[in-house]
Amino acid sequence: MSFTNALAIIGVFTVVFHLLRLVWRCWCGLRQFFLSELWHVDLKTYGQWAVVTGATSGIGKAYACELAQRGLDVVLVSRSDDKLQMIAKEIKDQYGRKTRTIQVDFTDGQSIYTTIAEQLKGLEIGILVNNVGMTYSDHFAYFLDVPDAEQKITQIINCNMLSVPQMTRLVLPSMVKRGTGLIINMSSEVGVRPQPLLSLYCATKIFVTYFSQCLHAEYKSKGIIVQCVAPFMVSTNMTKHKTVNFFVRSASGFAREALNTVGHTSYTSGCLSHALQNIALTILLPDWFRMSSFLVRKFRNYAPASQHETTVCKKKETLGQKEE
Repeated sequence: MSFTNALAIIGVFTVVFHLLRLVWRCWCGLRQFFLSELWHVDLKTYGQWAVVTGATSGIGKAYACELAQRGLDVVLVSRSDDKLQMIAKEIKDQYGRKTRTIQVDFTDGQSIYTTIAEQLKGLEIGILVNNVGMTYSDHFAYFLDVPDAEQKITQIINCNMLSVPQMTRLVLPSMVKRGTGLIINMSSEVGVRPQPLLSLYCATKIFVTYFSQCLHAEYKSKGIIVQCVAPFMVSTNMTKHKTVNFFVRSASGFAREALNTVGHTSYTSGCLSHALQNIALTILLPDWFRMSSFLVRKFRNYAPASQHETTVCKKKETLGQKEE
């Protein structure tokens, strides 16, 4: 065989490989975002109760309401008792489901989980939505420009990172014993790749992504699904209720579409528009450009004139975790 023929064969195999890869990705997208609209997993098969953290507004509230609408009783976990009672009443009145509320502040760290464990005792928990989260600023900022950095570093790690494995630790043993369960962890497309000026936030989100993927690999053989959801912009408190359009999803619409993907994928952007945005940004904003000093300066110019107008660590409850 001549050298030219060998190169031709290699070329053919390369083209076929990439075509097959493209066909597979198209099939996965079709199944995840189109067929899922017709073929829903019956979420009640996982268990009677769903637990949602950061459940009083934004994506958390939307997940809680959507789960109740699909026939589950819901445990609402948040820091505001007034909001908890309001959402609990709303779910009871609209969907006729049982609710329980747990008032804790996830920024308090390890001390809260004994209380949560006691109040979850005896419940058949089939679904856990680790949604609570926070950011330390409402604009792009250099790490050292964040006021009260010592306190906020601890708060964001406690809220965004510590909450996920600790809540998982509380519900996973009973799921393994029953041989079924669903854990949904809310990450962010901001955390898929390094993002300057959101350094700590995006680092906490990639932790959620990797933890979810590893946990799914460990426990899928035991009947447990661990799904990582990584959205872009969702209209919530934290995004200042941006106008809903093709690019920015409503919290309720996003929760409905994201829950449809359960059973079809263990990692999802949640909806078709966010998946398309991810593909576009991967092509148009490669890592080398996003990490360049030029683009960092450009992003920084979008920040408010006063670097000290920051938010008091808005929770994903107060938000909806996706700060995107």
